[in-house]
Amino acid sequence: MQRGPRPFRRALAAIVAIALTASVVASSSAADRTDIPANQRAEKTDFSDSQILDGFFKIAFGAEYHVAGRVDRIRKFQGPVRIFAEGETRPDRRAELSRVVADIARRVRHLDIAMTDDSDEANVTVHLVRDRNLGKTIASFYGAERAREIHQSLDPQCLSGFRKNDRYEIEQAQVILTVDNGDFVFLDCAYEELLQSLGPINDTDEVPWTMFNDDVQKGYFDVYDQYLLNILYHPEVKPGMTVQEVKAVLPQVMTDVRSFVGKTNGLGP
Repeated sequence: MQRGPRPFRRALAAIVAIALTASVVASSSAADRTDIPANQRAEKTDFSDSQILDGFFKIAFGAEYHVAGRVDRIRKFQGPVRIFAEGETRPDRRAELSRVVADIARRVRHLDIAMTDDSDEANVTVHLVRDRNLGKTIASFYGAERAREIHQSLDPQCLSGFRKNDRYEIEQAQVILTVDNGDFVFLDCAYEELLQSLGPINDTDEVPWTMFNDDVQKGYFDVYDQYLLNILYHPEVKPGMTVQEVKAVLPQVMTDVRSFVGKTNGLGP
């Protein structure tokens, strides 16, 4: 494994003070759900406002793992998001990562997100590692003791986290992806961890339709989570907002989001 430049290692180490999330190894009962086209054909796409908003508030607030800092506010990037990949030089995985980023860009209306070849321009760094080096990589970023805590709390197969400022604007995010656990695991991790690095960092087992549920593996950007990310990145939803402040702007937000997600996915009225 090629380790990233020292500034990236320092940045990732700082993020543990804010929020982390992870994808876990799929259970044997989920092993037969790795057919992405079949998953998409069977996907539920009709949701009530209450179903969408229940998931949004559970996932956009809180954090799966954090040490310090409040987690009862909206957290998001305010400007362009530029993603730089470093580590294992596998052209196939880098190409897949680029396709994932382009897909996210197409499906989240007010999010300016793209890959970059300039590490100085990046505010999201994706570290590509081999599975055998995942634990070692986490320990190199966080130290052995914190890595043990992360393993016990999250049992990660991949990992993401971000650092925010006092205005709850995300400034830097880091993602660790394994490249050698198969195509489905790579895509499932890439979508989930990249999306969570944009702000919806909490996982929940109470929402059955979201990829931000450790019992759910999808491998693509599903309609339900498109609703959540489009709410989060709507201009009326601002960093630092409380639950009540978000609820106050929801009527216009939901109208806009339903129109965009419906059009993007060819859904009926």
